[in-house]
Amino acid sequence: MIIRLLSAALVAGFLAAVVATGLQLTLTSPLILAAERYETQASHEAPTSLVVRVHAHGDGHSATGQADTAWEPAPGFQRMAFTGLATLVGGVGYALLLGAVLLACGREPTVETSLGFAVAGFLAVSLAPALGLPPELPGMPAAPLETRQMWWVMTALATAVGLYLIAIRRVPITILGGLVLIVAPHLAGAPDTDHTASALPAGYAAQFAARSLGIAFVFWAVIGLAFAYAWSTFGRGRPEVARG
Repeated sequence: MIIRLLSAALVAGFLAAVVATGLQLTLTSPLILAAERYETQASHEAPTSLVVRVHAHGDGHSATGQADTAWEPAPGFQRMAFTGLATLVGGVGYALLLGAVLLACGREPTVETSLGFAVAGFLAVSLAPALGLPPELPGMPAAPLETRQMWWVMTALATAVGLYLIAIRRVPITILGGLVLIVAPHLAGAPDTDHTASALPAGYAAQFAARSLGIAFVFWAVIGLAFAYAWSTFGRGRPEVARG
């Protein structure tokens, strides 16, 4: 069972990563590159902020004498490779989680059930957090990373448990509790963003958020469909082997 689960998760994660990476390179990467150009241009046009940064960080070098520059993949093939690798790791992890949840809930991973649980994963991991913290481009004002991460985790977990109570338990008290859990993080409110002005056109941010959510939906849908297919494929012949 564990080998079958791992095998199906690897196949589903790989296929979802291939599709999602292609969509990212086509739809969102050009927006990210454009936003980085705006960010670079804005930094060159803001000498006051550069002076403050120099005073805050000394001469721009660490105690070891090295420049304080964060490493990031170079544009071109290196960035494409790291994007694909990160998507692959996430795809396999989410596919494994999907399979584990299906089995824990006593559901056979058919196409219908796998796709339904995958859509629930999209709602919990992507859509619900995006209502308070939409996907962001470089140079956009944002709240501190730690507070955003905490709110994202809280929202994803609350939404996942809420959907479980509504869709699996299906009794009035659990449905009510599920609705409360889903709404609670949004009533508490997402972390406030830094309201500094951004040189990035508003249309870029809207396009990026919409395209990112669309890619996330396709990503989860492929995970659900591919996991069901792989689970069925790896399960063929098992009864005959058992009888032998």
